[in-house]
Amino acid sequence: MRTYDICAALTIVGLLGLAISTNAWTTNEHTRGDTAAVPGEALILGVSEGERRLHRPPPGALSTLTAPFILKVDRKNGGAPEFVMLTEDIPPGQAIPAHRHPHSDEIIFIHGGTGLASLAGRQATVTTGATIYMPRNTVVGLRNTGIEPLKIVAIFSQPGYEEYLREISVTESQTPQPLTLEELAAIRARHVHVAVYEKP
Repeated sequence: MRTYDICAALTIVGLLGLAISTNAWTTNEHTRGDTAAVPGEALILGVSEGERRLHRPPPGALSTLTAPFILKVDRKNGGAPEFVMLTEDIPPGQAIPAHRHPHSDEIIFIHGGTGLASLAGRQATVTTGATIYMPRNTVVGLRNTGIEPLKIVAIFSQPGYEEYLREISVTESQTPQPLTLEELAAIRARHVHVAVYEKP
């Protein structure tokens, strides 16, 4: 295990107060994310465990690459009532577009790769070990500027954004079809209370 992987695990433990194990340990279907969890269910998840999903390519995308992400803890996975945690591997050249969360703070921890973060009107290069904190209503964007996946852990203080992510993605076993402009606009309109994007 590399040093920054250990740092990532310790940071998450400090942020969430959860016990995290590096072992791939599963006790039932709930830890794999393929059924709804009982509220308040304790979980210990390996690095690849959780609700595994693929983004549908956005309209006008420069490539057909789809970023994989894993919903680790939320109302469905673990029954967490007040926060959401996910991991995502952003491919080289791909980006999380500029947006803000009206009712949720967010923390992003970088545990691999290199990127350019745009936050509240300023920009900074982020590398392994960096932390980005966005108070609610703060505009943020993140682009992978390196040659390897930009590996992130994202934690939200309020639930809701995970439902938007489910609508713009498919499960890992499905083939992601590109979103149309009309589909994306309708999805964003339905979830404007959890995410507001700078551009259509």
